[in-house]
Amino acid sequence: MNTQLILDFVNTLDLRPYQETFDSPRALAAWLEERGLLAAGSRVTRADLEETKRVREALRDLLAAQNEVEADVPRAGVELDEAICRAKLALRFVDCEMRLEPGVSGVRGAVGKILAEVSAAMADGTWSRMKACRADDCRWAFLDTAKNRSRAWCSMRSCGNRAKVQAYRDRHAH
Repeated sequence: MNTQLILDFVNTLDLRPYQETFDSPRALAAWLEERGLLAAGSRVTRADLEETKRVREALRDLLAAQNEVEADVPRAGVELDEAICRAKLALRFVDCEMRLEPGVSGVRGAVGKILAEVSAAMADGTWSRMKACRADDCRWAFLDTAKNRSRAWCSMRSCGNRAKVQAYRDRHAH
């Protein structure tokens, strides 16, 4: 199971400052190739790019919901179900183990490999520790390593501090 792959995938969009890693089909191809998810020279279309971004944002919504942030979980579920179908994810016997594997190659297969990692994280309990930052202008995905699973922000130094300062100001406003 590869928790970092899931977090890195969701964090390909940084809201503060705004930076979109997947700004073109070529950029998506490069990111997937660097992680061994896509064969070098594979064709990547604008439709692949848009599908991949929708999957990423569906995962971000689920991670936000796990951090008590309002999110459209039913819509996210539909998007992920559709991606699972496009990837033809199926349980396969590989290297003396049963695991989810995509039945297609290309970008859809690469996204399927990421979703298989999500499934593995859900199965081993790691998924419940994955969250998206509560700050509206951040939503950075992180692993909550706090013993009591209470971490709310990606970083106390930035988002956590801003939220606490704002709460203080709200309490002391006249």
